[in-house]
Amino acid sequence: MHQTKRKTNIRNLLSILTSLFFGVLVFAQTNRKTIVSIKDNQFYINDELTYKGRFWEGNKIEGLLMNSRMVQGIFDDLNPDTVDVFKYPDTQKWDAERNTNEFIANMPEWHKHGLLAFSLNLQGGGPFGYKNHNWINSTFDEKGNLRPAYMARLEKVLNKADDLGMVVILGYFYFRQDEDLEDETAVLNATDRITTWILEKGYENILIEINNECNGPYDHTILTQPRVHELIQRVKKISKNKLLVTTSYGGGIIPQENVLKVSDFILIHGNGVHEPSGITDMVNKTKNVAGFSNQPILFTEDDHFDFDAKHYNFKAAIESYTSWGYFDFRLDGEGFEEGYQSVPIDWGINSPRKKAFFKKLKEITGF
Repeated sequence: MHQTKRKTNIRNLLSILTSLFFGVLVFAQTNRKTIVSIKDNQFYINDELTYKGRFWEGNKIEGLLMNSRMVQGIFDDLNPDTVDVFKYPDTQKWDAERNTNEFIANMPEWHKHGLLAFSLNLQGGGPFGYKNHNWINSTFDEKGNLRPAYMARLEKVLNKADDLGMVVILGYFYFRQDEDLEDETAVLNATDRITTWILEKGYENILIEINNECNGPYDHTILTQPRVHELIQRVKKISKNKLLVTTSYGGGIIPQENVLKVSDFILIHGNGVHEPSGITDMVNKTKNVAGFSNQPILFTEDDHFDFDAKHYNFKAAIESYTSWGYFDFRLDGEGFEEGYQSVPIDWGINSPRKKAFFKKLKEITGF
């Protein structure tokens, strides 16, 4: 009798201790510092308007989300035949951990200049600008399972962003890597697994971009323009609308109704839009698409600069009360310090283009 009672007490104690342990674990994962939210067409961080009270040249800046395309923050090449292409000039070898660590080390400096958000993609982006190659860079394996090494690097980046008060525009898929997922079931599996992971970790500083440029040449039809809204809805359902979700479109492309109707915010690109008036035109056309309901619009990719000119794309976006995103890759013949997309990457603010952007960003945001 006493022995049975003692065993029961021990089981109860173990149950209490187990509950406390997992309670502490969950609290540790969900006690985050940074929460991004949207009210009407404005962004808030921790319930405060971004760039609160800021105007520049008569244009309202508060509520916008200035960003930069930094999609290679957790890059690796799993193809042994091509990985040497990405070797660092000083060591003559590629190092994925170095890439992520140097990315994280430079994040505070970006933030000091007024950068509140950056794009990061789980399948990266073109590491040669617009050129193709046979690299293999994916957080997902062929079945859609999460690769531990990628996830460890991702977690370090997200933790640092959360600590700094920065927002991560997290892309799931890229059209030069989705082909390594064996079928649509793998795409769905990948979507479910990464979304569940985000929720379990308690991150609230993330904006989800299902895929980069859904009008691109994706192998899986569910990642293309006519069907990608299914994945947007899937993530919203899994997260019970807790996560803010959309997809993006290529340079000069206007979003379509099926995406706008289910998106919390809108991503468009300015590549190929050579005149600032074209930026204004894109914003106006997007607002006239059926399904638009005053969501905030962000350019998250634009490779046009000229920040000291009278008119330029960044300024045109602001004049349309639209957030703008810097996109810079290394041109042929340029040195290591150029570009934030061409691997290997110097994540510092060390080239003339980078310095010009961050100088203008600091001026506009008042940081």
